[in-house]
Amino acid sequence: MNILFVCSRNKWRSTTAETIYKNHAEHQVRSAGTEPSARIRVNEKLIHWADLIFVMEKKHKQRITEKFSYSVADKEIIILDIPDDYQYMDEELIEEINVKVSDYF
Repeated sequence: MNILFVCSRNKWRSTTAETIYKNHAEHQVRSAGTEPSARIRVNEKLIHWADLIFVMEKKHKQRITEKFSYSVADKEIIILDIPDDYQYMDEELIEEINVKVSDYF
C-alpha cells in the first residue's frame, strides 16, 4: 500500500512519519506539505500515487480536498489531529504517530 503523510511545511510532522515507516516491509511511504513553503508540496502525482492519506490536521484535509477534489474523490483521508508542536523526530511526536496509525501498520 502507498501511504502519504501530509502536514503544512513537510519539515517536522509528516517527515518524521515518513522516516519512521520508510523501510516498512508492506508499505511505501512518502510525505508532503500543503504550504507554498513546504519542502515537498502535495501535488497531483502524489495524490494519484497514494492509496491512503494521513493528514496531521483538519485544515490539511480541507486544502487537499479543495485543490485536488477530483483526484481525492475515491481516496481515504484520515485526520490524525497532531498539532504543530513538535520538532523533527521528537520522541513524543513519534509516539503519537505510532499510536494513531497503529491500525494501519
